[in-house]
Amino acid sequence: MTGSQAKRRRRAMQSSAGAVLVGFAAALASATGAAGQPLTVVELFTSQGCSSCPPANANLIKVKDQPDVLALSFNVTYWDYLGWKDTFGREEFTQRQVRYEPSLGRSGPFTPQVVVNGNADAVGARPGEIEQLISSSGRVKGPSLSLDGGKIAIGAGPVSGGKADIWLVRYRQGVIEVPVARGENTGRTLPHANVVHSLSRLGAWTGEAIALPLPAPPSGLSTAVLVQVPGGGPILAAATN
Repeated sequence: MTGSQAKRRRRAMQSSAGAVLVGFAAALASATGAAGQPLTVVELFTSQGCSSCPPANANLIKVKDQPDVLALSFNVTYWDYLGWKDTFGREEFTQRQVRYEPSLGRSGPFTPQVVVNGNADAVGARPGEIEQLISSSGRVKGPSLSLDGGKIAIGAGPVSGGKADIWLVRYRQGVIEVPVARGENTGRTLPHANVVHSLSRLGAWTGEAIALPLPAPPSGLSTAVLVQVPGGGPILAAATN
């Protein structure tokens, strides 16, 4: 092999290796961008005893599979007196909605109500209303958050007021249909998307990077973790498994 042939071979090898590295970097960046995109949290406060809620339930179903959207149904309890006890209703879900109302400029809770990222709301029953709220609310701006290897990892970052709540959400992914035998929706079968079964506060994030143990979920339930300004404030970060 002549000297010029050796040089050409080295250049070809370097070019090939460079192309592989560029391709790998591009694929990695693409994967990281998709995985690292902040979630938009869409909470629907609904009730099986509310005749106005089915359209909002249906609208949540339409957005639940959108990329980078975490859609959750929180069933409240304050319409149970109308004759039908909501099968998914929990008092802690009602209290979560109540905490939102002052910061959202509401005088009290109502159904249906959609809250996006903890800082914007709408009734959510009109066609396209939830999509419009998602597009106008922007993305969460907070620390990195991941659920991996049985741990919750929260990165460092600024936090208004010195701390934020860490919420553990267990929900059943998909659509569940519930026949209603009494109350305003008598005789109807109501679909629900990503129904929340439990909500618990794990602790506080104070701006420093931390790792917490992530308890295994009950059978059939998925997990989401929210980092949120206390008292019904904005959601800073969210992750789901």
